[in-house]
Amino acid sequence: MLEEILSTLLRHWPTAFLFFLIAYLAKNRFHRGLQKYPGPFLASLTDWWRFFDVLGRRPDITQIALHKQHGDIMRYGPNALSFADPQALKTIYGLNKGFVKSEFYPVQQAMSKGERLPSLFSTTDEQYHAELRRCVNGAFSMTALVQYEPSVDTTTEKFLDQTEALFSSKNKICDFAEWLQYYAFDVIGEITYSKRHGFVDSAEDVDGMVGYLGKLFSYVAPVGQVPILDLFVLKNPILRFLDKYNIMSFTFPVVTFAKARMAERLKDIEMAKAQGKKPELLAGHRRGDLLSMFLKAKEDRPDFFHDGRVLTMAVSMAFAGSETTAISLAAVFYYLLKNPRCYQKLMQELGAALESGTLENRPSGITTWAESQKLPYLDACIKEAFRLHPAPGLVIERIVPKQGAEICGEHIPGGTIVGCNAWVIHRRPEIFGDDVEAFRPERWLDASPDVRKKMDGSMLQFGMGTRTCIGKNISLLEIYKLVPSFLRRFEVQLANPEKEWRLHNAWFVKQLDFNTTFRPRSGTPMAVS
Repeated sequence: MLEEILSTLLRHWPTAFLFFLIAYLAKNRFHRGLQKYPGPFLASLTDWWRFFDVLGRRPDITQIALHKQHGDIMRYGPNALSFADPQALKTIYGLNKGFVKSEFYPVQQAMSKGERLPSLFSTTDEQYHAELRRCVNGAFSMTALVQYEPSVDTTTEKFLDQTEALFSSKNKICDFAEWLQYYAFDVIGEITYSKRHGFVDSAEDVDGMVGYLGKLFSYVAPVGQVPILDLFVLKNPILRFLDKYNIMSFTFPVVTFAKARMAERLKDIEMAKAQGKKPELLAGHRRGDLLSMFLKAKEDRPDFFHDGRVLTMAVSMAFAGSETTAISLAAVFYYLLKNPRCYQKLMQELGAALESGTLENRPSGITTWAESQKLPYLDACIKEAFRLHPAPGLVIERIVPKQGAEICGEHIPGGTIVGCNAWVIHRRPEIFGDDVEAFRPERWLDASPDVRKKMDGSMLQFGMGTRTCIGKNISLLEIYKLVPSFLRRFEVQLANPEKEWRLHNAWFVKQLDFNTTFRPRSGTPMAVS
């Protein structure tokens, strides 16, 4: 009987293939009853629709347009719903709601010796995430910022001097977005290892790390829409075997750098032990950088926080810390340059703060974190840039608990992928006003306390809930310090004011063709032109 069936299938394989294809697409179309939610018809049949949409590098535009067309709940895959209503945020990303990350995230895991390195960002295991976060939470608190500020200052001074030497003094055009990523990468190196990667010093992409990260995210974004593809490409068994036994190396350059810094630090600790130094002195290693804190966590929790997880934390700092911070910095500068009124108003605030003593007139021109918190218009400009250009450009996906959940008045079946796109949420007129496409920092200053609370509660640039970016405070430290420090030192202009930059949405929305020129400020560091 079985032989007859197989023989019939082989004789009529085109018909059989067509039958099974139609059955598969029909199953997808009516999956979990999601056919009642509007969206592109092809998206309801296959995830390849969103694969190719993301491959086009502007899925943020697609999402905004589709929500305008279809409303607050939009189906963008056979098992995926996007929500545009800010009310969905508390349900999907709220504490103890039971929503976990989708399989999009493990695609981003780095590899070392053929093994995955699940990080706080990329793991889908909530228990693992909670354990790992408990080990390192103290290193990322607001109170810990004080000890990182000197490291930020060291790199910032070098960055300002190099900007003068390489661009300002030569009247040379700068690819500002790339230059800011060099800065962000070096700050993370200084904070993590007390050693810069060398991007700013050499003014080049050291070991191709920035280029590699760009290619990696360009891979992650589309492949993450059909995650099984990753098991046939970067994480296939053959490549993992070759990497494990050093036949061919597929280890990310960032991992190689992190392993070298770890080896140096562990060697220092062994030397200190040989000299009879106390263990409690070794743990901190008298540095106060993140690696010291990770090694301290290893001593406190050796059963869980082993060398592999120390490496994972160090690597993840470079992965997320450089890309997202650089994107946010570039957004602040770009929108200020495109809105001269706002630029001038910020310069006036900085000038007034200098005259009143709110800002100290240091020779370096560097602004402290404490000083930056007394500059309300600076704060408004940064928040407005976060709103108009959040770093993540895809739906921040979660999976509905198996019992299902009510989201915006709709019962969504368990196992459904749901989420919100920051580019959609940040443009909701009922939250941010009718002029959502305009860069208007005043909206943050003029809003009533209740409206301001709603605005703050709808911002997704760092994620939300228990999976909020753990490096958020470090990123804010860099941004709030560099923007005023840079503007006090240089007048910034667009090299081609009539041209718009180009955006490349590869999970994080990177800016291209952001070309600028710099001139030293005449007279005092705060002379307003």
